[in-house]
Amino acid sequence: MEPWEMREWYADFLDACNRHDLDDVRSHLDPAVRRAHLPGGVDAWIDDLDELFHGFPDWQWRRIQVIVEDDRIAAHLRGSGTHLGPFRGIAPTRRHANVAEFAMYRVARGRIVEFSGTEPIELLALLQQ
Repeated sequence: MEPWEMREWYADFLDACNRHDLDDVRSHLDPAVRRAHLPGGVDAWIDDLDELFHGFPDWQWRRIQVIVEDDRIAAHLRGSGTHLGPFRGIAPTRRHANVAEFAMYRVARGRIVEFSGTEPIELLALLQQ
């Protein structure tokens, strides 16, 4: 993919995430996707997003900056939502969370094959404060 195609592809991926369309998100992920410090595979990624969306039904990501180089995408995002459902053992607090996220992706054959960066799962520490 050319850099301009990668930018458009990433915009489509982020749109699927913001629509909470897990089937569309899945179509952007390699079945054996590797995630640094997290369980690998597409099912683990989808399960984590499903849990996030149940705990924060209005969760959205806003793109701050995206850099594309070769088969890599670096993204600085702002994730936010309201804690209205149980999340990682914490009962709903009705508090709004707003966190900076940084992500590095490697894309092959139109799918994410590697991910590293911060995760919305790290909201748990924020909620416990």
